[in-house]
Amino acid sequence: MANGCRGKVAPWRLKAAAAALAFFAVVGSLADASAQGQRQVQRPLPGGAPGLMAQPQSIVMRDVVVEGNQRIEASTIQSYLAAQPGEPFNEELADRSLKALFATGLFSDVNLRMQGNTLVVRVTENPVINRVVLEGNRRVTSETLNRELTLKPRQVYTRAKVQADTQRIQQIYRRSGRFAATVEPKVVQLPQNRVDLVFEIGEGPITTVGRIRFIGNRAYSDGALREQIQTKETVWWRFLSSDDNYDPDRVTFDREKLRKYYLSKGYADFRVANAVAELSPNRENFFITFTLDEGERYRLGKIDLTSELRNVDPQALRKLVELKTGDVYNADAVEKVVQVLTSELGRQGYAFVDVRPEVQKHREQKAIDVSFIIGESPRVYVERIDVVGNVRTLDKVIRREFRLVEGDAFNAAKLRRTRTRVRGLNFFDKAEIAETKGSAPDKVVLTAEVQERSTGELSFGVGYSTAEAVIGDVSIRERNLLGRGQDLRLGFSLSSRRQQVDLGFTEPYFLDRELAAGVDLLRRRTDLNRRSGYQQTTTSGTVRFGFPITEYLDDQVFYRLRLDEIDDIDPTQSRFIKGEEGSFTTSSIGNSLIYDRRDDKIEPTSGYIIKLSQELAGFGGTERFLRNVLQAGHYFPVTDEVIFNLSGETGQITSFGRRLRLPNRFFIGGDTFRGFATGGVGPRETVNDKAIGGQYYYVGTAEMTFPLGLPNDFGIRGRVFTDAGSAWGSGESGADVRDINSLRVSIGTGVSWKSPFGLIRLDLGFPLLKEEFDETEVFRINFGSRF
Repeated sequence: MANGCRGKVAPWRLKAAAAALAFFAVVGSLADASAQGQRQVQRPLPGGAPGLMAQPQSIVMRDVVVEGNQRIEASTIQSYLAAQPGEPFNEELADRSLKALFATGLFSDVNLRMQGNTLVVRVTENPVINRVVLEGNRRVTSETLNRELTLKPRQVYTRAKVQADTQRIQQIYRRSGRFAATVEPKVVQLPQNRVDLVFEIGEGPITTVGRIRFIGNRAYSDGALREQIQTKETVWWRFLSSDDNYDPDRVTFDREKLRKYYLSKGYADFRVANAVAELSPNRENFFITFTLDEGERYRLGKIDLTSELRNVDPQALRKLVELKTGDVYNADAVEKVVQVLTSELGRQGYAFVDVRPEVQKHREQKAIDVSFIIGESPRVYVERIDVVGNVRTLDKVIRREFRLVEGDAFNAAKLRRTRTRVRGLNFFDKAEIAETKGSAPDKVVLTAEVQERSTGELSFGVGYSTAEAVIGDVSIRERNLLGRGQDLRLGFSLSSRRQQVDLGFTEPYFLDRELAAGVDLLRRRTDLNRRSGYQQTTTSGTVRFGFPITEYLDDQVFYRLRLDEIDDIDPTQSRFIKGEEGSFTTSSIGNSLIYDRRDDKIEPTSGYIIKLSQELAGFGGTERFLRNVLQAGHYFPVTDEVIFNLSGETGQITSFGRRLRLPNRFFIGGDTFRGFATGGVGPRETVNDKAIGGQYYYVGTAEMTFPLGLPNDFGIRGRVFTDAGSAWGSGESGADVRDINSLRVSIGTGVSWKSPFGLIRLDLGFPLLKEEFDETEVFRINFGSRF
């Protein structure tokens, strides 16, 4: 029987055990309740702060006492509490109150405790910053650093903000290439709970790029790839550049430049697998390694063009696709075709046309098919023209430069021309014209967004040129008078060889028509003893008008009355110079036809300009002559930054019945013919070897300008050039005259710098062909400044 019950528990025994457990649980709970009735339990509050002596049930808070506050009112502190006097207060509300007070950032410590029915709030206030001091910064100005700091005088000091500002300062130094820079914040305690915050900066040396390596490149050498990226290895002659300073953002940009370079060479699968920058143990150099996966080289396969536009013939557009089957695939060339097609369709009135190049790779044949798909788009008309951003300039000054008006069919070529004309006003730092969809699919809104620049100038200039030595000038000018686009100028110039005062006014839209009208007054005293052996005083007044004949052809006409006085002639001068003494009057009318297709009037990179000028004197006065001058220039972009320029000019002057005076003749050299002095080419008298000018001349120039590998912000560009030309036909005869129309040629190089002191031009010209009596000048410099 006993064996049969082994492993089993009788039911009556289970019931007895359960009853015993219940009895002991009741006894234990009663004991706990009794103990809690005699004492309080302390629980720590979050953040390690001393806790509140909490009752098992909420206590009604009758009053609040604030201790330790110096600057902050007790009522302000009380406002952050989760409960107010007369309301129940427990541990949960205490926790919320602590969090709210710490979140203000005003306190470094907060303690809550209950004394009976009174809540005591004891605070320790964060100090107030008296001043922020930067020490040790020499390479980065305090002004630059202070702009980035969040902590300022009279703000509350917190450790978190100090750490954030420390990191900001380090980031500024890293952007300037100083990865070894250290920043140590220090606090100087002051009375009344104030502190001075001092950032001690150790700038350290510039962390340059010691070496750039490429892994995986088979088609192109390391040297060829280094030429494609902006980051450069440090060498002594890059002291004017920052490209050899390590910059993570620049390395990211270099990855994209490498990708674009390989895509332009047919490597459609190319990718930069990795770019690693390792800091040398001495923290002075970075070693950058690019890991490349070149992939295979592709050639162009089938080339197709389709159009979903009903009125556009794809066959007429195929001639714009300058791609051929079998050529190496070039992603840049494909993108250029998209731009050409978009521009042409924009000219036809399709403003929002979508030209999509679709490519299909054939890996086995190593070929890429390209299909240009022209998406459906309606012909668009200009619904409205808006002008925004102009505060001072009148709307009509901008609107009158638009080649499109409301209701016109959209034309991308006219829009580009408008953009060029608005920028050509030179009134704005920014001038963009955006296209947005109008109230209907076939309407477009054009918005001219401009950012005005200061157009008033009170300038004091100083400079030097080899032609005039030291130069000083003062001018007052307003290029946008009263916001109407009018130009008013009063100038004074003084140099060792020239003194001048002039006044000019131009109204670009006279009588609200495309007719520019202006007047110029001039008084000038010039010392020409070095060139021609005399001094000349000129007083003149000019009235001029200009108007467009076509979009790119302008005509300018003028009337000028000029009085010249020649004096201070040394008795030892030749008969040609002595014959000029005295005064004479020139009354003339002139005309200039200008055909300008340059992309920019100030710094052209493409296009051409042709100018034909004529001046006829004899409408009163003492002089009778006809002057003709033809000038032309063509600009060719070799690359985005290398510009080739071919230019030339020629002139001829004919006198009617009277001897042609020297001031009316042509003198070339100096800036017009580098390698020769001003007036150094052309007829000369043999007594004192003075230039007497010619009636004919021509000068041709071939010049290439290019960057010197320095940042564009420096404004430094180099150039190489060759000048060729001649001047002859003085109209004088005798053994004391040398007048030969032979060709003169010079070559040279130069540098231009848009410096803070003004534009500086330095040229070295070397004559290759010249006459023995020509006056040469190898070195020539011009610079000036405005303050």
